[in-house]
Amino acid sequence: MYEIKIFNCKNSLHKRKFLFIFSLQSFLIMNLQEVILMKNFMKGLVIVLAFALLVACGKDTAKTNQKPNETTNNQKTEEQTDQKSDKLEGSITASGSSALLPLAQDAADKFKEVEPNISITVNGGGSGTGLKQVFDGSVDIGSSDVYAEDKLEADKAKELVDHKVCVVTMAAIVNNDIGEKVNDLTKDQLKKIFTGEIKNWSEVGGPDEKVLLVTRPDSSGTRALFTKYALDGDTTQGDSYLETDNSGELLETIKSNKGAIGYVALPYILNNSDVTPVSIDGVKPSLETTYDGSYPVWGYEHMYTKGEPNEVVKAFIDYIMSDEYASHIEEQGYGATSNMKVER
Repeated sequence: MYEIKIFNCKNSLHKRKFLFIFSLQSFLIMNLQEVILMKNFMKGLVIVLAFALLVACGKDTAKTNQKPNETTNNQKTEEQTDQKSDKLEGSITASGSSALLPLAQDAADKFKEVEPNISITVNGGGSGTGLKQVFDGSVDIGSSDVYAEDKLEADKAKELVDHKVCVVTMAAIVNNDIGEKVNDLTKDQLKKIFTGEIKNWSEVGGPDEKVLLVTRPDSSGTRALFTKYALDGDTTQGDSYLETDNSGELLETIKSNKGAIGYVALPYILNNSDVTPVSIDGVKPSLETTYDGSYPVWGYEHMYTKGEPNEVVKAFIDYIMSDEYASHIEEQGYGATSNMKVER
């Protein structure tokens, strides 16, 4: 590659100059080769590093391009497990007021749509029965139209916790044949009919038909509420009367017997033309007249528990009293306590 010419040097000085030049050329040539090799090495290294960087960026890009709402199968499984664990499990038993029975059954059905792992059994039997059974521990909830103190001994009543779930209106009802002529009575007339002083409907402007009283047993909260506010607490009964176990049975008895009169909660006669509701002193039984206090026969519906309720029972009672269920209360003819303009 390189041509080196050797000259005949006449003296040693020339020889030394020549050797120096030759050595310098050799040094430069060798270092130039190393530089070239190093340059080639660096080029290769840069290519390798660039390729590695591209691969790494590709992986990061793949991760970045994953949609935010995409989850792995494991994540979905964990979420489903968490959702399932949030659901309550258990059972609830309730008995008592037949006046509250329609609402309790409706609330139970709707609550089970929210909490499918909870089973609920709701029965009537009357307020006295419900209070006795919840005190004995045979049911979780005892529903009542009256305060526990009105049906139980004071020391027993103190062990129960009151949950006021709504307001209920009680109405006197008559057979439709009577209702054609008599659908409004004074409070005094109503008292005389139920105490047996008035025995024939003709005495209050009706047909010549004997009065038939249809009532509830002493354990009934409906009876207690109606007696207290419609009859001013007078418990005297006429000689001719029939006693029924629940409000549904009483309603059917009124419907099928001429001259019959009784009382039920407003929800039982809402959109029901089988019987005729009776106004008192010109005021019709309705939610509006109950809210403003112009209609006198109403009270609170109570759900009693023995002590504070457990988690499952509390969830059911809270649901009935929630904003979510509030609209269903009035749809069925019950009143919302928050709408009352008067208190008791």
